[in-house]
Amino acid sequence: MSATSGKPDGRPAFPLEPRVQGRFARIATAETFLSFRSRPSRVSPPPDRTALRRLLRERRRALPAATRIAAADALAQRLLALPFLPSRGYVAGYWAMDGEIGLHAFQLRLPAGLVYCLPLLHADGSLRFAPWRAGDPLVTNRFGIPEPDVTAAGALRAEDMALLVMPLVGFDDACHRLGMGGGWYDRSLAFRHDRAAPPWLVGAAFAAQRVEALPHEAWDVRLDAVCCEDATLIATNAG
Repeated sequence: MSATSGKPDGRPAFPLEPRVQGRFARIATAETFLSFRSRPSRVSPPPDRTALRRLLRERRRALPAATRIAAADALAQRLLALPFLPSRGYVAGYWAMDGEIGLHAFQLRLPAGLVYCLPLLHADGSLRFAPWRAGDPLVTNRFGIPEPDVTAAGALRAEDMALLVMPLVGFDDACHRLGMGGGWYDRSLAFRHDRAAPPWLVGAAFAAQRVEALPHEAWDVRLDAVCCEDATLIATNAG
């Protein structure tokens, strides 16, 4: 185990991620919201966050492959259409795991001025980020998630990003995010409690992960927007 990066030494790289894998008003166009009959029903969240995570992770993993592929393509279009998409700088994504919606299509379509990055764990309990392109070496961290084969101590901080696209377990219409519970993103983005964007914070999800209202705590960092395959939600006080 590397003392600086927290990554296992000598672990083989994972293969390329598969394809399956301010004031802004809420955006709504004719194609933004499907009819209620064609949407998955929203989840009424149980009071227990652990139970809610379990419910939404099971629901996410149960989505068929064809749905996942189409959703990832639609997500890429919505992310690229965000009104605050930067023209230059670093864009943090993630390596999809546990049924998360993939960002492969988004990465391939990024404008030339944007550099795609993946997160890596730092020993201080926060995330760092490093540029990554298909074919660059990867190692796995202690959670089994691929990350760039670089030293975390020399990687970029969240403050260096122009935009962060984050995975999530659940979200609501107010752009609150339910994560896996480890607190990595909340610790890394705590500066956004009293600092305006950038970086812009965007959650990426399937529509099936949408809930009526999420319980949230003072340390939770609210997103500026959430994109899924059939909707783009932007917080009323984004930025």
